Amino acid sequence: MKKPISTREAPAAIGPYSQGMHTGRFLFCSGQIALDPKSGEIVSGDITTQTRRVMDNIAALLRTAGLTFDHVVKTTIFLTDLGDFQTVNEIYGSYFKQDPPARSTVQVSALPRGAHVEIEVIAAAAGGDQTVYDTSG
Repeated sequence: MKKPISTREAPAAIGPYSQGMHTGRFLFCSGQIALDPKSGEIVSGDITTQTRRVMDNIAALLRTAGLTFDHVVKTTIFLTDLGDFQTVNEIYGSYFKQDPPARSTVQVSALPRGAHVEIEVIAAAAGGDQTVYDTSG
């Protein structure tokens, strides 16, 4: 069973997709760009301003599902310029207090609405954890 997640604290979807989808103990958040939730417009400013807006949008989606950044298990960062990686990485890292999630970062030629950064996350609610064993020998 799946349940759409929606909040006015994050930008409304700008296409045929949900802000997030909750299924089982997992929350899959659609990629967030630096849209202001109130105006629906890209925030003005540099990569620092855009990255903070993206992370705040993600925080709103997590809160709506009763989760925090501590529940995030995987992220993907899309950048239009890998030269911004260090700045984005520092801001991104400040949102994860311990055990940062697995992550991929890729450079893309363009993002919606002229954004410079987009981040998507997958989070897992507590419960149902299984012990992982090293079977590599």
